[in-house]
This record gives sequence, structure tokens and C-alpha cells, in this order.
Amino acid sequence: MNIYVINGPNINLLGTREPEIYGSETLGDIEKKCIEQGLKDSHSVKFMQSNYEGEIVEWIQHAIIQKVDVIIINAAAYTHTSIAIHDALKSYSGYKIELHISNPHLRESFRHVSFISSAVDAVVAGLGADGYCHVIDLLSDLPIKIN
Repeated sequence: MNIYVINGPNINLLGTREPEIYGSETLGDIEKKCIEQGLKDSHSVKFMQSNYEGEIVEWIQHAIIQKVDVIIINAAAYTHTSIAIHDALKSYSGYKIELHISNPHLRESFRHVSFISSAVDAVVAGLGADGYCHVIDLLSDLPIKIN
């Protein structure tokens, strides 16, 4: 499978930003683990991060054109604000998995609403940084989805 792992704003600060919530691993650490997990399962994993909503939308559109099999998206704060990302995900026909390092429902009330959940196949939250690798590991068990 070809997998895009798309990360939203401030995820580049992992390791230093609120380690009591997000842990001490950096985005680079997580990316390395995900690529290694992907290789074990014969997947190609492309990792991306942007603080810009439009760039995230463009990556989703690129996934459509390139017929990428899976998008794992941690839209971060855009989860709670972005109709543009929601609409782009609705246009993508491959597997879509919304991922959160923490459990947004245990945090501030504004984080309880996800604008993208209704556009994805699954939501994974609260497993820490290891959630990324767990999702990649589970992808081999999914039936092939034509996109």
C-alpha cells in the first residue's frame, strides 16, 4: 500500500510542545518508526507536516491524483475548524483514518467537535505517538479499496 501520513499545525513541535500531553518523541522519531513499520508490511509511507491548511488540502488532492491507498491524517487544530480539509477528504475514495495522539474528548470542550470525522473511515485517538505505527500495522488487514 501507498500511505500518506499528513500532519497539521504545531505537530512539528512534538517533543517540546506540552510533553505531558503529547509525549517526548519528536515528529522525526515518529516518522522513522512509521517508515520502518511500513517496510515490515511492504508499505510505502510518505510523511508530511504543514502549518498551512491549503497545503494539507493540496496533499489530499495529490493523493487522489496519485491513487494513494490510505491517508492517515492528524489534522491537529484544523480538526476542529476546517471545512476545506473535510471537503477534500470527502473527495478522496481511499481509506482515510483520523488520528490524534491525545484523546480530544478528555480535553477542552472545543476539541470535542471534529469537522473531519464524518469524512473518514475510522478515528484513532489517545494511543500516544505509538498510534501512528499501530494504524500502519493494522492496514494490512484491510480489504483492498478501489480508489
